[in-house]
Amino acid sequence: MKYIHSALRILTLFIFITLAATSCRSTDETVNCFPNSPISVVLNLNLPSYQNLNHPGGWVYVNEQGSGTRGLIVLRTNGGFKVYDRNAPHLCPATETTLSVVDNIKLFCPADKSEWILLTGEPIKVAQISPKIYLSQYDPNSNVLSIYN
Repeated sequence: MKYIHSALRILTLFIFITLAATSCRSTDETVNCFPNSPISVVLNLNLPSYQNLNHPGGWVYVNEQGSGTRGLIVLRTNGGFKVYDRNAPHLCPATETTLSVVDNIKLFCPADKSEWILLTGEPIKVAQISPKIYLSQYDPNSNVLSIYN
């Protein structure tokens, strides 16, 4: 009986520690002051302004209505598309926290000189989290890309 009581105490302690440790972890992929805007954009890739998206490695800035507070960066990959929010994921929106593409290979935040790999979104300098990514659906028959959250 003493062993059962001791085992229950250990199990209870283990559960408590596990819950305490996981509840302190942030599950957010961005800072808590990151703008929460509805994203809903449809891009006709036949239009001249989106011609760069017709080949892998091509990218464009999108500032259409429904593209968030600072717009999007859309990249054509070998297997589809990547869509990044232009708000820095690790900083509250302020002057110079809009991401830009540098040398066609990386994303850059002028506020703190953070950098990410354009193709993957992996942080390479300063920031520890990746830019926010949105879902997209491509229709090859109409050459239309739909972006949403």
